[in-house]
Amino acid sequence: MRPLDQAAPRRILLRATNWVGDAVMTLPALAALHQACPQAQIEVLARPWAAAVYGAQPGVSRVLAYDKSGGHEGAGGLLGLARQLKARRYDWAVLLQNAFEAALLAWLARVPVRLGYSRDGRGMLLTHRARLSPELRRVHETSYYLYILRQAGLLPADPPKEGVRPELHLAGEDQAWAADYLERQGLSGARLLGLAPGAAFGPAKQWPAGRFAAAARDLADSFDAVLLFGSRGEAAACAAVAKDLHGLAVRDLAGATDLGQALSLVERMGLFITNDSGLMHAAAALGRPTVAVFGSTNPVTTGPLGPLTALVRTPVECGPCLKPQCPTGDLKCFTAIGPEIVVLAARELLARQGEGA
Repeated sequence: MRPLDQAAPRRILLRATNWVGDAVMTLPALAALHQACPQAQIEVLARPWAAAVYGAQPGVSRVLAYDKSGGHEGAGGLLGLARQLKARRYDWAVLLQNAFEAALLAWLARVPVRLGYSRDGRGMLLTHRARLSPELRRVHETSYYLYILRQAGLLPADPPKEGVRPELHLAGEDQAWAADYLERQGLSGARLLGLAPGAAFGPAKQWPAGRFAAAARDLADSFDAVLLFGSRGEAAACAAVAKDLHGLAVRDLAGATDLGQALSLVERMGLFITNDSGLMHAAAALGRPTVAVFGSTNPVTTGPLGPLTALVRTPVECGPCLKPQCPTGDLKCFTAIGPEIVVLAARELLARQGEGA
């Protein structure tokens, strides 16, 4: 691939990834692009549920929502969006999303420079094709996105295989909302334990709800209240944990906040216990003490990156299987992880935080 002239673009379209965790892991690439092309306005095209990840990031001048179930539904919606993007006269399109559709949309919008991995049959639609080697499939996902820029000459050195910690910036209005919510709940200044027992990928990523609750009960002496986080689709998992937390101050926020509000509450947690999920990546990026329980997925490529993280997993012969449902039905990767293991990891993490204070 011929190197790009980083002084050339005045407006760049960045096609974001679709899911919250993946979006957080693209933030080092966004920061590197802004550093390489500080003169350029960067506009991010994101799905509505992930847009809040990008709204307050340095260098982002606008976030455009790609609503495939609304105004951009079907072929007509795609063509309409392409016309809107064409009118914005982008110089470059940097495609962090891997899909064929991302390249097609940039091509339809007649963006003259289209950079992304040559995969999913979209190579002919790209002007600058990043090569996806077998080695790049094994690096941390934050570095996977950075290597797109590296191959285009926009990054001075190879990113580390173990990844680069994302820095997540939050919108002021969301932070103000979180402060007001906690005040209304009588929790201003309280020591808060956050739990995220759901996972959009499937049950093979979900440590059992009863074990989340048992860990929270064991840690209750260190906290004033427990906040449960999740989407509407994760409401059942949150409710299952809540029912086992009798006698504790509990706020179940599943489906009750938008993403920006949830992130601003996560920022205020004294400890966050979570499955491999979008909020796991956000909590780690925000510098919160984060205990992540891993089952079917691979922490080498998608583990949380932050100053205060602890990863809990049990190596099994069948894992990581990367499947949403357990192929054997017995969830070996989770059944061996008792609440006491997570509690020990949490207390060690809190002790580390205290030593660094």
